[in-house]
Amino acid sequence: MAPALLELTGISKSFGGVQALRDVDFTLLAGEIHGLAGENGAGKSTLMKIIAGAHGADEGQMRVDGKEVRFRSSRDALAVGIGMVHQELSVAPDLSVAENVFLGAQPVNRFGIVAWREMARAAAEQLKNLGLDIDPRARLGDFPIGVQQLVELSRVLFSGARIIILDEPTSALSPPEIERLFGVLAKLKASGRSLVFISHFLDDILKISDEITIFRNGRKVATTPVTPAIDKAWIIERMIGAGREELEESYLGQIRLDSRPDAPVVLETKGLTLAPAYREVSFEARAGEVLGIYGFMGCGQLELARTLFGRLHADRGSLEIAGKTATLANTAAAKRAGIAYVAESRRAMLFAEEPVFKNVSIAILERLSRWFVKPDRERAIAREQAGSLDIRPPGVETRLGGLSGGNQQKVALAKWLALAPRILLLAEPTRGMDVGAKEDVVRIVRALRDQGIAIVVFSTEPETVLSLADRVLVMRKGEIAHEFAGEAISKDRLLAAA
Repeated sequence: MAPALLELTGISKSFGGVQALRDVDFTLLAGEIHGLAGENGAGKSTLMKIIAGAHGADEGQMRVDGKEVRFRSSRDALAVGIGMVHQELSVAPDLSVAENVFLGAQPVNRFGIVAWREMARAAAEQLKNLGLDIDPRARLGDFPIGVQQLVELSRVLFSGARIIILDEPTSALSPPEIERLFGVLAKLKASGRSLVFISHFLDDILKISDEITIFRNGRKVATTPVTPAIDKAWIIERMIGAGREELEESYLGQIRLDSRPDAPVVLETKGLTLAPAYREVSFEARAGEVLGIYGFMGCGQLELARTLFGRLHADRGSLEIAGKTATLANTAAAKRAGIAYVAESRRAMLFAEEPVFKNVSIAILERLSRWFVKPDRERAIAREQAGSLDIRPPGVETRLGGLSGGNQQKVALAKWLALAPRILLLAEPTRGMDVGAKEDVVRIVRALRDQGIAIVVFSTEPETVLSLADRVLVMRKGEIAHEFAGEAISKDRLLAAA
């Protein structure tokens, strides 16, 4: 048996009173690819960020080569040979390939000037070891995301990392790019390096990993070698859990979908494609229906939502609203077409230092007055929305930043409901909320549905989709992979389809 290169014992971590990890043990062997599986918020990425020096543990010990270590930064982790490639790449697309390989560590000559020729030569050699034969002087942003990912991996390798953590490395890759990445990982393993492979794509974990560890609710629930007896169903069962508490949170029982096939179509897409995020997306959203679009992080659903609101523009395909072709040049055009969009980040669309009424009225200022804003009218509209959505505290003069996360989300809804939309796009509408706030959002969305609004919910959280949707589309790697309608559905079926 290979020696333990990395050992963690009793690791616990909290953020603002929320327990992210509870008494976790983890071991990584030399020359091993170790897969991590678990739902969003299960604790996988938190543990890896502790290993990579981005977070400090509240409790527990970490040993590398048998020696206890404590990291204050990612630089400390790199010093002992630990590097991490995050899902959100940290490449600089406007710099050259070589500059990205050596980012922050460019070789210099004896005069302190960057040795450009030597850097390009070394970068080309490093990339060829990863199966990439590209011009190191070319702008990195001109290459596909798969190439950019390998360039970032090359940077981590160049740093001398023996332990490499990959967070969702296949989420934005095409099948050929995944095969190329897996070939690179096999070579790294053969060279004696150890890798941690975090992914929602269980097929990918099973294909590349020697060992797999499963997390649930901040705890490690299983570690096992990958054998023919270990399949997706086995992993999903342990990811969701079957205890009483997990049953309540996880919808292991059957949820009956109540689709409305006879309701009028309000929104229809035909072959929408935006490379590399999504391709050939066709669906219908109907009046008085909540359509859930579910998928793992990086499946293309958020880019699709932004396209439907005019923030991104598809390469090809068409969009119809109430049977008429629509071209959404920008978000203003989307608003005029009756589309409202509550984005996944409240921080990005609200103003924490401003009062509630200003946050509600910001989307309709042009309707309130042609020349001058009328504060009394702003306040009246905000009071009406605050009352219907039960925003607490109800005073519209309250500073938004003083509200809870759930009530801020209600303000975000109020902002767009003031437009009286016929299509409402909701991205991750219950993310980061407690159970009570989630129940409020579910009640509000169902009430809006009953008013005849066509609602599309985009979420990576199966609980959110199952609690809200009348019909569910599952996206996988940029494509619609399955539709659930007029049938009983459970969380394990959603996870298996994704």
